[in-house]
Amino acid sequence: MTPRGSDADPPSGGEERTRSIEERFANRVQVRLPARHNPKLAAIVERVNESDELYALWIVTNVNAVERLAMSDHGPVHVQIVANSALRLLRLLVDAGVVPSVVADYDLKQADAEVVVCLAALLHDVGISIHRDGHEAFSLFIGRPILRELLSLSYDGPTLEILVSEILHAIIAHRSGGRCLTVEAGVLRIADALDMAQGRSRIPFRAGSVSIHAVSAAAIEAVNIEPGEERAVTIRVNMTNSAGVFQVDQLLREKLRGSGLEEHLQVEAHIEGETEKRLVERFRL
Repeated sequence: MTPRGSDADPPSGGEERTRSIEERFANRVQVRLPARHNPKLAAIVERVNESDELYALWIVTNVNAVERLAMSDHGPVHVQIVANSALRLLRLLVDAGVVPSVVADYDLKQADAEVVVCLAALLHDVGISIHRDGHEAFSLFIGRPILRELLSLSYDGPTLEILVSEILHAIIAHRSGGRCLTVEAGVLRIADALDMAQGRSRIPFRAGSVSIHAVSAAAIEAVNIEPGEERAVTIRVNMTNSAGVFQVDQLLREKLRGSGLEEHLQVEAHIEGETEKRLVERFRL
């Protein structure tokens, strides 16, 4: 996967310099997903990578989030991480017998559910190109024409309209307090929360932020999505400092609640290392 950074990084050496559109496109991030067994998804990812319109929206999203609001990355690297996590989650859930909603309700295939979660992940934050406040709703009207274009060579007629609606539902339901009515929406909601590892804190730290959000993210070493023993999926969060518990207890717990996947997921946080007075060794949701 492409390392976190590029478009989101401020100019080197702390210099304040305006970067042109051409410069922002120069290190264009290519979306890569394990889609080789899903030809429809593979073809759609190719069209995603060819879309200057979508990439420009990701750039504006990060200008607003990172450069204007001093928040963490919400651009092409973030959405690619979320899409990969969503795909991993969905496949493990299916392996454990969970039926995706587009399969249960419309007799579509797992491959179509994978298209839903991946496109929802790739477009869930494009509304930040307008404003962070209410961005989930803005993502709907920005995303609809883009989705129709991306899907039109693989789907048509009622199936196209159904998939667009399912993707838009997943996008609006990922907000705090959102109510997920589908498995796919729950998958996106959880996958978005799982981009919590230390790379997300680097930009706020460079801007001088020492908030609990930045400190706790810096403590997260890795997030692993694995087949579960007691439940369908185990999410293991490895951290080097117990400050990372904030990410799990406050942020991930909030996303898990209302996802519809609570009974299928187990979250475990492990604190490693001897660099602090150890207050917690293991934390479970």
